[in-house]
Amino acid sequence: MNIARNAAAGLLATVSLLGSGHAAERSIDKQIEVAASLDQAWDAWTTREGITSFFAPDARVEPRVGGAFQIYMDPLAVPGLKGADEMRFMAVQPKRMISFDWNAPPHLAEARKQRTFVVVRFEPLGEKLTRVTLHHTGWGDGGEWDATFAYFDRAWGFVLGNMQKRFDTGPMDWTAWMEQLRKAHADEKK
Repeated sequence: MNIARNAAAGLLATVSLLGSGHAAERSIDKQIEVAASLDQAWDAWTTREGITSFFAPDARVEPRVGGAFQIYMDPLAVPGLKGADEMRFMAVQPKRMISFDWNAPPHLAEARKQRTFVVVRFEPLGEKLTRVTLHHTGWGDGGEWDATFAYFDRAWGFVLGNMQKRFDTGPMDWTAWMEQLRKAHADEKK
């Protein structure tokens, strides 16, 4: 009798949890395999030289909890509008995982006031092959949040694609990118 009662109570608790209306939180999940050793893949995400080899033309990177993880897509912009200004490492598990807070791009000002969270994991698959997995969460709903989610769903694909290219054909050349930025900033001053 007690077994049946315990089983019924367990089933009722499970049904109650499933029916509570809590949907899974939306997230962006991306994964790539890069032709790089674990050390090379790790360094790509945890050093300034690594970040500028695939992610952005400039960065400030201090791989420790609370350290800077500032990625400057527009290093010519005023502070606060360079890209991922004021971001920081939340967790660092050497050669396994990093986590950092993240903000929306400057053109999405309301969402930019908030922070989301990114976890990047590294898994060696061979001597010169590493899986890199990215999980981005912490999204709000509606308006600029939806636009920010859509923006990063595309952007992270480009970032990871650039990381693959970095190890397949060499580091990114930011010369044309920087020239476009110089021109755009000059046009703004007119």
